Amino acid sequence: MEASSSPISIQTTPLQDHPEASPKPYKKSFVTALMEAATLRSHSFKEDTYFISNLKSSEKKALQELKDKLVASEASDSSMWGVPLLGGDDKADVILLKFLRARDFRVSDSLNMLLKCLAWRKEFGADNVVEEELGFKELEGVVAYMHGYDREGHPVCYNAYGVFRDKEMYERIFGDDEKLQKFLRWRVQVLERGINLLHFKPGGVNSIIQVTDLKDMPKRELRVASNHILSLFQDNYPEMVARKIFINVPWYFSVLYSMFSPFLTQRTKSKFVISKEGNVAETLYKFIRPEDVPIQYGGLSRLSDLQNGPPKPASEFTVKGGEKVNIQIEGIEAGATITWDIVVGGWDLEYSAEFVPSAEGSYTIAVEKPRKVAASEEAIHNSFTPHEPGKMVLSVDNTTSRRKKVAAYRYIVRKSTALVPATFNYAN
Repeated sequence: MEASSSPISIQTTPLQDHPEASPKPYKKSFVTALMEAATLRSHSFKEDTYFISNLKSSEKKALQELKDKLVASEASDSSMWGVPLLGGDDKADVILLKFLRARDFRVSDSLNMLLKCLAWRKEFGADNVVEEELGFKELEGVVAYMHGYDREGHPVCYNAYGVFRDKEMYERIFGDDEKLQKFLRWRVQVLERGINLLHFKPGGVNSIIQVTDLKDMPKRELRVASNHILSLFQDNYPEMVARKIFINVPWYFSVLYSMFSPFLTQRTKSKFVISKEGNVAETLYKFIRPEDVPIQYGGLSRLSDLQNGPPKPASEFTVKGGEKVNIQIEGIEAGATITWDIVVGGWDLEYSAEFVPSAEGSYTIAVEKPRKVAASEEAIHNSFTPHEPGKMVLSVDNTTSRRKKVAAYRYIVRKSTALVPATFNYAN
């Protein structure tokens, strides 16, 4: 498998060439303004480096006091996530600092939280839950799952509870307390898998990213389960989440956020990113590369891809309102097979693909005829094998819209020694 090194050019048709697509004066609605305010109000979260040298003198003192109190406690020989808490190494310091940070470096409160967490982990069997078969195959990759990494290397956990609008599904999972407890155990299992990917070392990756999809989430029905999950995670997984990204956020969420926001610490609020419906890909691309974003959220990553090693890198571009972008992949040899993926966040524009032979007099081949791509469509995956050399042109036409959209594509060319008739396969 060999990637083509041919030059790629992106051509645009300026907005002024399409007067019918010129933007009209835009006035923000109250809801839009409120949602933006909820997002912009919070300063960007700055994650701890966990270098002892970066701590204030009072914080270093608190760390030592916590160690001293732990030595004198009944949990002096305890471990957490395979790390002896009094092992005297950097990993232990990272874990202890998480508990201190969660309680604003109040040593007694931090010790109390730590001891309760150790007791819960022992009673719950948290150290072994990752290996258990809990029978939630239908929820894997749908409700809660680890999928790829963000741009800084944090593992990403996706959460989506819209499937529980189905009453039969809801009863099957949450029908009684025994079922609820089993679901909570499974949800802890997903989180523990993510934590197993962390470094627990200064300057390393020591927390995960949470992406929560609020689309179609049944609020009232999931209130009990949500409260249990929130309580478990807050009490036993301090400072394990570097950023909480909420996507497909309904208008009323921002109203609620504006109400409870004053009761949240600035540190907690700084971790929140709020994205309304229709801005999912645009929001996720800021933190996660397109090849790591699941296809249902405007990315290029399929669950099956994760079994094939690191994802193939993608190139990002934007499609401005009133523009048509042509991606030209040149230097394709006869008999070579080009395979590509392309996606535009929130599509709702026209897409086409054609092969242009190098020889004069040869006919351009419409690999994919121009068609309107719906907003809900996932990334396009296709391949084509020409019988003569030329270039592939992928086109996205946004001339009827005034909205700028994020997009990504990638391709690979497999050279062949045998000359074959032109063929292509198409799959979304």
